[in-house]
This record gives sequence, structure tokens and C-alpha cells, in this order.
Amino acid sequence: MATLEDVAKRAGCSVATASRVLTDKGAVSDSARRRVAKAAAELGYRASVMAAGRAGRRPVIGLLIPSITNPVFATSVSIIQNRMLVAGHGVLIAQSNYDPAQEANAIAALLNERPTGLILTLCDAARYKPPIADMPPTVLMHNRPTADFTAAVTTDNFAASRMITRHMIAHGHSRILFVSGSFAASDRARHRYEGHVEAMKQAGLEPIPAVEIGFTEYDRLDLGEALRLTRPTAIIGSNDILALGVIGALKREGLSVPGDVSVAGFDGISIGRLIDPVLTTIEMPDVSMGAAAASLLLDIAENDAPARHLDVPFTMRAGGTVRAI
Repeated sequence: MATLEDVAKRAGCSVATASRVLTDKGAVSDSARRRVAKAAAELGYRASVMAAGRAGRRPVIGLLIPSITNPVFATSVSIIQNRMLVAGHGVLIAQSNYDPAQEANAIAALLNERPTGLILTLCDAARYKPPIADMPPTVLMHNRPTADFTAAVTTDNFAASRMITRHMIAHGHSRILFVSGSFAASDRARHRYEGHVEAMKQAGLEPIPAVEIGFTEYDRLDLGEALRLTRPTAIIGSNDILALGVIGALKREGLSVPGDVSVAGFDGISIGRLIDPVLTTIEMPDVSMGAAAASLLLDIAENDAPARHLDVPFTMRAGGTVRAI
């Protein structure tokens, strides 16, 4: 019969640490907890005692998103919750509200709950520094992988933006304005603008500097000055919510879509299919993204699978908001 010392030896920790894990008493790092649990299971060490020590404490994962009001993230939350429910995990949800300071506080609050793992959509993954050295298994969702977080589920925002820009160029547009949420609040938006700039330059066209606004300002967007200065024939919103805000702002200026100005967005949310004409957009795989992130996290946390980067494909939906000129 395996002993506590056997478990500690296999897990590469002290007997005291192994004891704290198996009785669920005292502070232990998540990585040590996983090693001890795995060693105990492999050795068959008093599994019933382990289960009793953890009785009443349902495992949870932490989920950080920019905003629950954005349909893209709301869909991912629903999919992740359903996947985790099947796996016996609860889900703790936090929002950054596209604010790096709020993001740091939200992640700290999630870590205080000792989650099995984390799924994070960060404002700027490349600039983010983990608050602790021994982070639980973490999967980035919508962010590119980094040196700190090599597990990620993404779609190629750069390539998607090149596609939508080339679509507009093919329809005769050369003055294309990019209206975006703050780049500091969303590296996805920045990558989309970078893809737009690349497509413009490849076509021999001069890109217009992006108009950056707060992600929550779409319902009171004022484009009057930008329109007078740049005189665009087409506008790309960095997401569909902003694209709809652009359409509203154009109407307030007495302009029609696509009669006077063509408009396109990103994400493919259902609201874009309900307007007339239907919004031209890049459809992002929000359902697949959430399902893949949840499955990847469970595979890493429960099966010690290696971290990996999953790239989910996008498609373009050519609606009626872009016309040829």
C-alpha cells in the first residue's frame, strides 16, 4: 500500500506539502496541488480520503472577458459554462471593461478563489505580466500566445482585416476610414488595423490614421470632424457593435449606407443580419472559440496535456452595406 512518503516522493515535494494537499488544509501552490493529486491517483493512495477532504468544494475555473454586453463574449461565456458543467466545474466570470487596471484587479480576484485554471481575454496580451510566478493552467482566448501563456485559441485578425479591406478596394474604394476601440484596450483591434494598413499599402493606397474611441461610446459616436477631414467613401468598424454605431453616426450626418458611405465590421453578430441592408462583416467563430478554449484548458489541467495554440478559421459575409463605386 502506498504511503504519504511515496506520494511526496513521486510528486517531488515535501511530506508536509503532500499532507496539506491530501487533507485540503493549508496554502499550497496550484502546480504542487496538481502534482500531488496526480501522484496519489497513480499510486492509489487513499483516494476516498482525498475525496472526503475536498467534499463540498466544487472545482471552478476563472473566466475573464472584456464585456458581457458584447454578444461575441456572451456567446463564449455560454459555451464555456456548458462545457464546464459537463466536466463538473463551476465558472467564475469577471470583466475588465476594456480597462487594464480593472483587468488586473479582476484576475487577482479570480486567483483568490484558487481556480483549476483560467481562460483570459486580455486587453494587451503582449504587455501583460502575470501577478504570480506560479499561475494555474491558463488559456488565452482571442489573444495571441505569449512567452508567459503559450496556450491560446485565436483567429487571425490581421488576415481577416486584409480580407475585408481588399473586399472594399475591389469595390472601388480608396478612401477607407478605420474606426476602432482603443488599441490599448484591445490588441485584437490593433491587429485588425494593422491588417487594414497592410492591405491598403499592398494596393498602393495611403491608409488613413485610425479614429480610436472607447468601446462603450458606439451609441454616441460623432464622426462629423473625421468625415470632413478624411472624406471617406467607406468605413470599417473594428467590431460589429462599432460598425452599427458608425451607421447611426452617418445617419445623424444626413448620409446613407451604402449610398453615400459603405460600412463593414468584424464578428458576425446576429444583430448585423437583422438590419437592412445586412451588415458586411467578418464572421468570427465565437462558438468554436469558447468550446476550444474550454476543452484545451481541461486537457491541460486534468490530463497534463502540453500547452498549444489553436487557430480557428474566419469567414467573410458580404452583406449590403458595401457597394461598388
